[in-house]
Amino acid sequence: MDFASQRAGRSFGGYAELHRWSVDDREGFWSAVWDDAGVIGDKGATVLADGDRMPGADFFPDAKLNFAENLLRQTGPGEAIVFQGEDKVTRRLSWDDLHALVSRLQQAMVANGVKAGDRVAAMIPNMPEAVAGMLAASSIGAIWSSCSPDFGPKGVLDRFSQIEPVMFIACDGYWYNGKPNDIGGKLAEIVPHLPSVRNVLIVDYLGAAERTAQATPKACSLDAAIADFEARPVAFERLPFSHPLYILYSSGTTGIPKCIVHSAGGTLLQHLKEHRYHAGIKAGDRVFYFTTCGWMMWNWLVTALASRATLLLFDGSPFAPDGNVLFDFADREKMTYFGTSAKYIDAVRKAGLRPIDTHDLSTVRVISSTGSPLSPECFQFVYDGIKSDVHLASISGGTDIVSCFVLGVPGEPVHVGEIQGPGLGMAVEVWDDDGKPVQCEKGELVCTKPFPSMPVGFWNDPDGEKYRAAYFERFDNVWCHGDFAEITGHGGLIIHGRSDATLNPGGVRIGTAEIYNQVEQMPEVLEAICIGQEWDNDVRVVLFVRLAEGAAFTDELVKAIKAKVRTGASPRHVPAVVLPVDDIPRTKSGKIVELAVREVVHGRPVKNQEALANPEALAHFADRAELLP
Repeated sequence: MDFASQRAGRSFGGYAELHRWSVDDREGFWSAVWDDAGVIGDKGATVLADGDRMPGADFFPDAKLNFAENLLRQTGPGEAIVFQGEDKVTRRLSWDDLHALVSRLQQAMVANGVKAGDRVAAMIPNMPEAVAGMLAASSIGAIWSSCSPDFGPKGVLDRFSQIEPVMFIACDGYWYNGKPNDIGGKLAEIVPHLPSVRNVLIVDYLGAAERTAQATPKACSLDAAIADFEARPVAFERLPFSHPLYILYSSGTTGIPKCIVHSAGGTLLQHLKEHRYHAGIKAGDRVFYFTTCGWMMWNWLVTALASRATLLLFDGSPFAPDGNVLFDFADREKMTYFGTSAKYIDAVRKAGLRPIDTHDLSTVRVISSTGSPLSPECFQFVYDGIKSDVHLASISGGTDIVSCFVLGVPGEPVHVGEIQGPGLGMAVEVWDDDGKPVQCEKGELVCTKPFPSMPVGFWNDPDGEKYRAAYFERFDNVWCHGDFAEITGHGGLIIHGRSDATLNPGGVRIGTAEIYNQVEQMPEVLEAICIGQEWDNDVRVVLFVRLAEGAAFTDELVKAIKAKVRTGASPRHVPAVVLPVDDIPRTKSGKIVELAVREVVHGRPVKNQEALANPEALAHFADRAELLP
C-alpha cells in the first residue's frame, strides 16, 4: 500500500481504496507489481494494449521474460524443497541442488530436440522432479502440462492426446494410504497412444524405475537420461509475456476436458501479486499446499519459489496413518503457510482432532482453504481447534485463471463464512440476471475488466469460439465465471456453489452450499450432495447423505435433517427427498460432482468419468426406486 501510494501520488485509507485504484488504473497497478516484485526481464514501454477488450486485452505486449528464471533467482545451500511422501520417503533439495537438477534436465530436453512451444507432459506425484521438470521445460519455452499418477489411462489420454507432447515424464508408481501403486501397466497402455512422444522419462519413487523403463516404449529412467550431463548455469530463453507456459484442464464430467492455455507472464505476475500481497509470503517462508500435480493449486504453489520461499511438498493420503500427518509435517518443518481444501478441514473436524492441543503450530501465520466453500462451522473450528491467532484465508478462483478472483486480505477482519474480498486488480462484481451489480443478493460472479492471467485461449480452438463460449456469452465483454455468489454488507464474498449446479425449485435459485452448511453440522452426516430432479413440470431438491460410522438412517434422522435446513436456511431449501448413499463421487482434486449425479439420477450418460477419483460411486445414485415417477 505504501509503494502503491508513492506510485499513485495519493494515500489509501484502507484496502477498499487500494483495490479501487488497482482496478481503475490497471496500467499503474500492474506496472507497480512488476517493479515491486522485482520481475526479471525486459518490461517494455507499454503496460496494456486494448485494455477494454475481453477477450483481446494485451498486457505488457513488448515485454520479454522467462518464468523459470524468475523462480530460480535464489542460489545457495538454503532449502528450496522439502518433500514428504507419506511416511515412506523424505528428501531435501537446496537451491543449488534444484539448479543442478533443472540444468541437467534442461540439457537432456535440448539434446532430445525439445524447443520453445513444444509440449512436455507429466504423470507424476507432487515431488521435486515435478517442479524441476516444469522449470527445465519453461526455461526453454516449452509448455508444461501435468496430471497425477492415479489417473486412469483414458483420463490421461483424454488430456494429453489433445496437446501432442514430444516428451512424457512419468513415475514408476506412487504411495497412497501406506500401499505402493505400480503404474507400469498403465504406462504400457498410454504411451503407444501418444504417437507424438519421442522420449519417456521414468522418475524413481518406488525403486522400480529401471524395470518400468524397460517395459515401457521409448523409455529410459530419469537418472539414465541425465547421467551424461554435468550441472552448469541454467540457460533461460526470454520470450514474450504472453508466451504459453501451462496447459491445464477443465475437470467437469460433461465431455472431453477443455485444454486451457496460460501465459508465462500472466501466471507469474498474478501469482506474485497473490503470494506477496494477499498471502504475505516472503523470502525464507515455508509454504505448503495439499495438492496433486493435476490441480491448479500445484501450479500456484510452485511459484512461491519466485518469492525465495521454501516449498513443502507432500504426496499421498492426508489420513495415512491418521489425520495428524499434515499437522505433524507443519510442526516438524516450521511451516508458515498451510494450504488445504475445505473438505480436509471438515474431515479433521469430524474426526474429533484438535491440533491446537497436540501440535506446535506457532510458525503458521496463514491457513488457506479452497476447492469448495468453507462452511461457517469450519471457520469456527480453525480458530477453536487448530490455531487461535492465524489469518484464515478462504480463497476462490479456478483452473480457468490459474489463480483467484477472491481471497484473503491481510489487515482486514475475517468474518465467519465469508471470503475477505476481491483480489487486487480484479474487477469482481456480482450481477443479477439483467446484468446489474447487486450487493447482499445472490447472482453471478463476474469480472468486468481484463486481467493478466486470463487464458491465452484454449488449445485447438483457432478462432477462439470455445473460449468465448465458456466465459463471455452470458454477458458481452465481461468474464462470467459460473459461480453463484453474494457480496456481503462489509464487502466480503460468499460462494453459494456453481451456477450450473444451482437448484431452482419453484423458480427460486438456491446455492447447494447453503444446504451443505446446515446438514454437515450434524454429527450423523459425514458429507452430503444435493441435486435438482426434474419432477412434475418443476424441480425438486433431492439430498443424498453419507452417514458417519454407527449412525442409522431413520425417519427421525430425515425429520431432523429437514428441520435443520428449514431453521438454518429457509423453508425453500428443505429437500423434498433425503436418501442415504455409501459414497459420493468427486474429482481428483476433491470436489463433489453434482452435475454427474444429476445426470445419473435422470438416466443420462456421464461423460469423462476419468475425471473422477471414484467413478464407481455413481452407481449408488442410479435407478433408485425412491426417485422413480
